[in-house]
Amino acid sequence: MRKALWLSLASLLLAGCNWGIKLDSAAKNIRTAWNDDVSACRDMGKVTVSVMDRVGPVDRNEIKVASELEVLARNSAAQMRGADTIKPLADPADGSQAWGVYECGSRTLKAAPARPAAPASAGRTQTFPVQGG
Repeated sequence: MRKALWLSLASLLLAGCNWGIKLDSAAKNIRTAWNDDVSACRDMGKVTVSVMDRVGPVDRNEIKVASELEVLARNSAAQMRGADTIKPLADPADGSQAWGVYECGSRTLKAAPARPAAPASAGRTQTFPVQGG
């Protein structure tokens, strides 16, 4: 009985971990430049945000933690006059992540150069059209 109560309580805590983390209305205008080149933008500074990545002995879902970190970074950038873009400076670690804040205005962000594709013969499966009869 005691174990079932503990599991129910832990489930409720895990489900409610992001109740207070909402995207502010001003932050809806902040872009996230995941792989884009922001070198043409004005550097506005850096913000470091953090959330709980563990609840007791239980690790939280990494995707959920990363999503919450992005929301917090966008909310923080929205408070900086002129900021309109954020870009992660590092991967999340222990529930914390550093983000660069930029003013890009109407500049079109360029995607970072893609990695060259592996040759077709590098262990990939080939497909051929089937002739109907």
